Amino acid sequence: MVELFYEIEGNGVPIVMIHSGGVDSRVWRYMVPELAKSFKIITFDGRGTGRSPAIQEPNSLVEDLRKLLEHLGLDRVTLVGHSIGGQVATDFTLSYPSMVERLVVIAPSLTGFAYSQEFTTYIASVNAAAPDISKLVELSLAGPIYRVTMASPHRSFLSEMHAHYMARVFTEWRSFEILWPEPPSIERLEKIAASTLFIQGTIEWPDMYKIAEHFKRVPAIRFAEIKGADHMLVLTHAEKLANNIRQFCHR
Repeated sequence: MVELFYEIEGNGVPIVMIHSGGVDSRVWRYMVPELAKSFKIITFDGRGTGRSPAIQEPNSLVEDLRKLLEHLGLDRVTLVGHSIGGQVATDFTLSYPSMVERLVVIAPSLTGFAYSQEFTTYIASVNAAAPDISKLVELSLAGPIYRVTMASPHRSFLSEMHAHYMARVFTEWRSFEILWPEPPSIERLEKIAASTLFIQGTIEWPDMYKIAEHFKRVPAIRFAEIKGADHMLVLTHAEKLANNIRQFCHR
């Protein structure tokens, strides 16, 4: 039995979309209608987010995804993952290569990557505000990688999702440990057999460019950059992203 909340729109080749941290599957609301014209789109709330149950014990996001695909009877899909969702998609592709036709990573994080002092200091300063939800949201979204989105009409929607996420983390979660496959993906990227697309905006942590360098080891990979987009390009540049994914999947 699958406990995760999911939704399906459209018909055709299945594309499963894995959202980033700090939000839930509503973040895809502008991309789904575009992609559902050509594909069967599956979105879901990761464990502990949105309408899915809280995390009660150390948990594998990769295994959650596998159980969801088995529940839906999908044995081969295209994965689209954003931020930590891209990390989940990459790890899943390495763990279950026969189940992934294509891999799309949008500004992904990467298992085993050593993040910069600048990034880790930012995360520590945000976490130090716990359990003050409004302060957590304010500090988190003040990060430089959100400045385009926070100056856009999507500001209140992102803030609302972020507040919902933070409230659940600090009131409902009983465990903060995420279990990742070993060895970490950073050591195995050349083993990814699926055709891969790496997309990022130009307003990002320097770490993202280093992660992109690592992904150059993937044998069949293409790179796309969306100028003027920050980390939440799934909101601000949804149409461009959807077009990139559509073209990639129709190759």
